[in-house]
Amino acid sequence: MKKTLVVGFGNLYRRDDGVGRVVINRLRQRLDREALDPLDDGFDDLGHQVDTVVMHQLVPELAETLADYALVIFVDAHVGSTIPEPLHEERLEVVHKTPFVYHQTHPSTVLALTRQMYDRVPDAVLISLLGHDFDFGEGLSEETAALVEPAVARIMALAASPEGAPNA
Repeated sequence: MKKTLVVGFGNLYRRDDGVGRVVINRLRQRLDREALDPLDDGFDDLGHQVDTVVMHQLVPELAETLADYALVIFVDAHVGSTIPEPLHEERLEVVHKTPFVYHQTHPSTVLALTRQMYDRVPDAVLISLLGHDFDFGEGLSEETAALVEPAVARIMALAASPEGAPNA
């Protein structure tokens, strides 16, 4: 098993946009760890074979953390107009995507910063779950909640894969 970091991101208070945290907590449960409460990001609990963190949004400072891993898996919600399938998996390339503003920073941009600053970059995958309700509030829609277990199963399989390239 390669050293893996799973990064869930999104707004916990915009219903399905918070699916990243829900997936992270379900994954932590499968790994026999305590769930992260809404004020905990998981950065104080790094050092496992599979580490987990949550963020409201991706920030450039994450590049320093990514440099220590062989694989990083980003988990987020998507809307059906951009990606039709309910559970989307995408191998990420190391490229700067524009615009570079915090609330729109793409995982590939953080990977590019990691390579630029540390001259190394982990393999990276984006697992994206179809969101149905992005209104203000807490809790997932029934449709998005049904995707959590399949996402966790796929993350576990990727982390356990001995191949260097997760989608090879």
